[in-house]
Amino acid sequence: MPKVNVLNIKGENVGELELNETLFATKISEHTVYEVVKNQLANKRQGTQSAKTRAEVRGGGRKPFRQKGTGRARQGSIRAPHYTGGGVVFAPKPRDYSYSVPKKLRRKALYSVLTSKVNDNELVVLDELKLDTFKTKAAAEILNNIDAGKKAYIVTAENDQVIYRSFRNIEGVDVSAANLINVYDLLRHNKLVITKDAIAKLEEVFI
Repeated sequence: MPKVNVLNIKGENVGELELNETLFATKISEHTVYEVVKNQLANKRQGTQSAKTRAEVRGGGRKPFRQKGTGRARQGSIRAPHYTGGGVVFAPKPRDYSYSVPKKLRRKALYSVLTSKVNDNELVVLDELKLDTFKTKAAAEILNNIDAGKKAYIVTAENDQVIYRSFRNIEGVDVSAANLINVYDLLRHNKLVITKDAIAKLEEVFI
């Protein structure tokens, strides 16, 4: 089993933790990660884009000039796509881009990303993460103490409003409960900062 150091909020080493092999020492599948990220991004799309076809634009009811005898190419409407103000060929219409991927695939991708965080030394484990009051300055100091930089993904065991509201104003930092973490958010942050309790929650929810 892989082992990592456990830090306190002052950045001091206070112990060691054995990580679950299924979550943090699995075989990395880049294609699975790609498929799951593509799915997440597709599900986020609003799908509200819309343009008018030649049947929907206003005007163009009359034939612009007679069929023969002018020496010009025949035209049926000034709202054909090649005219200024004409309709759009294969115009985009509102649609639902969302689709589902198998649960096993999502979990495999999650295991792969968590393993890569360990392999790349991008995992920071805290013994606990508590703040007495909403204080962004204190939150920034914690990140500085544990060398997490600004692009950190903070994961707690449960939804903690004090932690969330303290860290949310720091650019590039996101906070999530353990049961809500996802592959895309893990990938777009440089550091995963997670508490011991949150790791236990991951094992409970995702294994």
